[in-house]
Amino acid sequence: MGKVPAYQGDDGFCLTESNAIAYYLSNDALRGSGAQASAEVLQWVSFADSDIVPPSSTWVFPTLGIMQFNKQAAEQAKEEVKRVLAYLNQHLNTRTFLVGERVSLADITVACSLLWLYKQVLEPAFRQPYPNLNRWFTTCINQPQFKAILGEVKLCDKMAQFDAKKFAEMQPKKDTPPKKEKGGKEGGKPQEKKEKKEDKKKEEKKPAAPAVEEMDECEAALAAEPKAKDPFAHLPKSTFVMDEFKRKYSNEDTLAVAIPHFWEHFDREGYSIWYSEYRFPEELTMAFMSCNLITGMFQRLDKLRKNAFASVILFGTNNDSTISGIWVFRGQELAFPLSEDWQIDYESYTWRKLDVDSEECKTMVKEYFAWEGDFKHVGKPFNQGKVFK
Repeated sequence: MGKVPAYQGDDGFCLTESNAIAYYLSNDALRGSGAQASAEVLQWVSFADSDIVPPSSTWVFPTLGIMQFNKQAAEQAKEEVKRVLAYLNQHLNTRTFLVGERVSLADITVACSLLWLYKQVLEPAFRQPYPNLNRWFTTCINQPQFKAILGEVKLCDKMAQFDAKKFAEMQPKKDTPPKKEKGGKEGGKPQEKKEKKEDKKKEEKKPAAPAVEEMDECEAALAAEPKAKDPFAHLPKSTFVMDEFKRKYSNEDTLAVAIPHFWEHFDREGYSIWYSEYRFPEELTMAFMSCNLITGMFQRLDKLRKNAFASVILFGTNNDSTISGIWVFRGQELAFPLSEDWQIDYESYTWRKLDVDSEECKTMVKEYFAWEGDFKHVGKPFNQGKVFK
């Protein structure tokens, strides 16, 4: 499949995915001594992938010029990073390392996931509230084995900002046609020049044949595959432009701009609003694992994005939490039964259609879209939210 990173051992054994390769190449001490320690190591590896890398990338990549800047996404990423740092700082309050009393794969993975945050954006004032985490991070990066790979790591002095010029420079440039070479002083005879001009005119008159690119086997198979039927094709055209609202929500103030825009343009006939609640709150344990349930569901609903929007929130703390959210769907029926691809997770939630003209609906839309409010129906404090858009 051409995946990188990849590993091939002397015996021909092959692996892809960085976490799998790291686990395979680690010794027993790095993997964790005993079943519980090994499970904790894997927990932190998963935590790095699901809770550190996404917000870190959203915040840091624009400062490196490799991703476009989105103000609301960046601010949201900062808040998520703060929660991650606070969680790690609390865990390290009485510990030297994440698991056990020596460096493990957990420390390697989490430290490397935090590396660009510390190098680019975690200026002294920002990282000051997390002394335990800072102590652990500097301990890790000053280990000889870390230094051999990372070199000297300089912590951020001033928070890097998005540079539009740098971003433009990083984008691939279009090929420019080569300049025509000027003829030398000693040109050909006048008659030869005339003949060349006539030949050139004839060439210009000839229409260029369109280039035909041959499809490889994969492209041919995809082209031959019948297009899936749009589950919403039977619905009449709506006046509510979902993409326009999503742009408002992503780029402008939620309370002042996005929500007023939503209600001003909302099509009561073409769309419906639903309240969802996770059925099994007693099974929710660590907050980051609960958030994985939400993001996992969103990933499996990728083809629904064009016709839906949702804000789903985790309330409470570790081992005492609930998940609920507000969803906006095309049409008046629950969208999930319309496609087999969308039915994996939705039965784990209860669903209630809201009266769009009711005060209850307006309050819930405001609180869930803005991630702030009393949330009287929940009875637990806001922990963190995820948006499907």
